[in-house]
Amino acid sequence: MVKRIMSDFASVADFVVVYVAEAHPTDGWALSGNMATDIRQHRSLEERLAAAEMLALHDIPCPILVDTMDNAAARAYAALPERLYIVLDGVCVYRGEQGTGGYRPEEVRDWLQKFSG
Repeated sequence: MVKRIMSDFASVADFVVVYVAEAHPTDGWALSGNMATDIRQHRSLEERLAAAEMLALHDIPCPILVDTMDNAAARAYAALPERLYIVLDGVCVYRGEQGTGGYRPEEVRDWLQKFSG
């Protein structure tokens, strides 16, 4: 659904994905059905970059940024395992709830539709 939103609103908004610490690494809280089942918790920036490159293979239609190893972005945005934000002119105008339960792309779509008229 997020890829579709990115496509539908490409002329309205710039999208980015920030790849943070792996939420379900094989050497941690592993879940069956992950896109990639062979990713362990990153021990170096090179490992995190390699994992982000694997994500890019899934045709993500926007830039993928990679969090630092001290997880600065994840901490600043409380974004582990995932979270959606809309930032307009440097101001956060939409902050989705934390975690997979708060991952509601339809709310992002609704906001963008209202914004774009």
